[in-house]
Amino acid sequence: MIDGNSIAYRAFFALPLLNNDKGVYTNAVYGFTTMLLKIIEEEKPTHLVVAFDAGKTTFRHETFQEYKGGRQKTPPELSEQFPLIRELLDAFQIKRYEKENYEADDIIGTLAKKASEKEWEVKVFSGDKDLLQLVSPKVTVALTRKGISNVDTYDEAVVNEKYGLTPKQIIDMKGLMGDPSDNIPGVPGVGEKTAIKLLKEFGSVEKVLESIESISGKKLKEKLVENRQQALMSKELATIFCEAPVDLSLEDLTFREYEEKKVVSLFKDLEFQSLLQRFSTDEVENEETIEKLEFTIVEEINAEILGTDSAIVIEVLDENYHQADIHGIAIVNEHGRYFIPTELALSSDVFKTWAKDKDAKKAIFDAKKAVVALGWKGVILEGINFDLFLASYIIDPSASSHEVADIANRKGKRIVANDETIYGKGAKRSVPSVEVLAEHLVNKANTVYTLRQEIVEELTKNQQKELYYELEMPLSIILGKMEMDGVKVDVEQLKNMGEDLNTQLKKLEQEIHALAGLQFNINSPKQLGEVLFEKLNLPVIKKTKTGASTSADVLEKLADKHEIIPSILHYRQLGKLNSTYIEGLLKVVHKDSHKIHTMFNQALTQTGRLSSTEPNLQNIPIRLEEGRKIRKAFVPSKPNWIMYAADYSQIELRVLAHIANDSNLIEAFNKGLDIHTKTAMDVFHVNQTEVTDLMRRSAKAVNFGIVYGISDYGLSQSLGITRKEAGNFIERYLDSFPGVKDYMENIVQEARENGYVTTLLHRRRFLPEITSRNFNLRSFAERTAMNTPIQGTAADIIKKAMVDITERIENEGMEAKLLLQVHDELIFEAPKEELEKLKEIVPEVMEGAIELKVPLKVDYAFGDSWYDAK
Repeated sequence: MIDGNSIAYRAFFALPLLNNDKGVYTNAVYGFTTMLLKIIEEEKPTHLVVAFDAGKTTFRHETFQEYKGGRQKTPPELSEQFPLIRELLDAFQIKRYEKENYEADDIIGTLAKKASEKEWEVKVFSGDKDLLQLVSPKVTVALTRKGISNVDTYDEAVVNEKYGLTPKQIIDMKGLMGDPSDNIPGVPGVGEKTAIKLLKEFGSVEKVLESIESISGKKLKEKLVENRQQALMSKELATIFCEAPVDLSLEDLTFREYEEKKVVSLFKDLEFQSLLQRFSTDEVENEETIEKLEFTIVEEINAEILGTDSAIVIEVLDENYHQADIHGIAIVNEHGRYFIPTELALSSDVFKTWAKDKDAKKAIFDAKKAVVALGWKGVILEGINFDLFLASYIIDPSASSHEVADIANRKGKRIVANDETIYGKGAKRSVPSVEVLAEHLVNKANTVYTLRQEIVEELTKNQQKELYYELEMPLSIILGKMEMDGVKVDVEQLKNMGEDLNTQLKKLEQEIHALAGLQFNINSPKQLGEVLFEKLNLPVIKKTKTGASTSADVLEKLADKHEIIPSILHYRQLGKLNSTYIEGLLKVVHKDSHKIHTMFNQALTQTGRLSSTEPNLQNIPIRLEEGRKIRKAFVPSKPNWIMYAADYSQIELRVLAHIANDSNLIEAFNKGLDIHTKTAMDVFHVNQTEVTDLMRRSAKAVNFGIVYGISDYGLSQSLGITRKEAGNFIERYLDSFPGVKDYMENIVQEARENGYVTTLLHRRRFLPEITSRNFNLRSFAERTAMNTPIQGTAADIIKKAMVDITERIENEGMEAKLLLQVHDELIFEAPKEELEKLKEIVPEVMEGAIELKVPLKVDYAFGDSWYDAK
């Protein structure tokens, strides 16, 4: 039996806030899931139930109105995860139960009593000591320690060893000492030690109250006399009611094998990659039979086969498509359906000429991947006028898959098999026979050919043709060129940095050993824990399965307790820089080009932002000077060239000012004021000279927090203040910027009416949960409705700037190249003689990408490396 609310709370506060690409918070679900899997694997239960609290009021409130009255409101970041936890349990086919007017404890108590009466072995999992009162010869209780991965199991002997009491006396202990977490008052001044001492002597609250004359201590006697009724009431409140009207039989709780497919599907949505590895998802279900199409396996290429208006599929299976194998090419047009073996296409001048011909129109699936894969083979692909992959992403960025088969299925057409059916999954992926491969690729190309008109009509209806044809389509070709051009890396410099880091690490190691008074392996959590908590006697903040935790958040809390801690934190930071970035980057430098060829994901995020993988060049650390220095190794690809970087200043806040039409924000930006100082002045009601660093920092946190739909809990975490203070701060902010407040209310209403929100360039994000009766799902959708138009518009602006600047560079006949996009920054390389021209045109084009009610502002820098261009 699992106490659902308790384990979810524990998981939420034990793990850092995590969210998936859809922006859904998942840390509580993740922690709950790991606990659940551990229980299933280790306990092998025949029956399983998860009990939840049904609401805020229970029958106990009739006895004491203030019961649980002191509890803080559940953070929305946790509330919105409860529906996901329920969905998870349904996927695992685990019974979940809640009952109006009763708590999870009462459900567990009632079912535990029923089960033990039948001589069943019962184990209860919770983080709440109240449940220890249920311990009996047949019932054990496992309590989570700090965090959730470790539990202490209590039977009658352990309860007695820990408290010197019987399990039933736990209720009496709570009656005397109270419980602040449940707002049970108890007897003022009586703590755990006193309560245990009294109960060892007299047995129960009632017996204690009957024997007051025998109790030593005048003050204690007085308090017991004065609070007699309160003690009895507290005992009543602390008693788990084991006769609740639970309409479940024990047979209803039978735990059967769950369907892996459902669990795996949910884990994929939640992006629980590490948990997915536990499942053998190799077996692929038999797909419905797909109609066989007539096609030709080409032996000789001619102009008719290639056509002037064709759909083409270039099949690359490797996720990293740089220099990957092309497994085949399929073409469908008015003349027929054709499969062209790769070697034939790549050796054919007719094919190469057709591929490069801009007048030979090509509808394709994933233009960027095709352009890059063919580009590495020396074939230039132009004339692309439709990309099914990008169109699907623009129409619904929340779709779980943009694979050809899934797009067709969403259109009600079963015309192509899923890739997994043909190739298998993971390590078992393989290319089938030519006949099977040819048929699959022809079906894919046929799907592109068949769906093209319908998809274009949908884009037109959604007012998204301009976004598609003028922004995303040209951008995909630009990104493909950027990926192929790559960024030059000075390998020797990277290696030298690695050696410098190793020298610093050795020096730090010696410092740490000297401060500890002994030599030990700093990278061993066990040895480090022994040094910190046994030898140096530092306080234990958090425990794990293997002992006291030495995680970064724990060490940060101990930073002022001993001078060894900052050294350990620095050691870890440098160690990560060395392994993840120095060694990691050296592994992906191309052996021939001496460049790094990252991949830009254009159709991944729901806001429209680009991301970068293999390697991720958008997350090279910049907070630590040693991290920033890594950018020194990114250099121009030719002698006498320079790196030039330009980035938007506070673009999201400027977009907010425009969209919200807030006169205060607009005025501040138009006057060129520091927006965080202006916010601090308005929120704290002070003049400019009175704004302190702390005020500005708080204003900055709330400015950017508003853009991301921050809650009082989120702001309290980032500023280290109470939730109440954070809530007041947000309230004062919204009073100071009434346009922002109106925007937030209006955009939520708009989302309710339309089911989606849009950016200024008509990118959509669907929010089906906006009308949900479930408060948690609805509140998440409302938060998303507020921040998507801002983040999405900012993403659209920088994408438009990339398209415009590429066109301008071409028109000016310049050699300069756009190399990277990192969030709001564009990085170029260019001959030194083009620098003055770059300084003129890049800010001009970026600032003119879109017209807002406030000016867009671009800062730029340049130098001999990416580091110098900051």
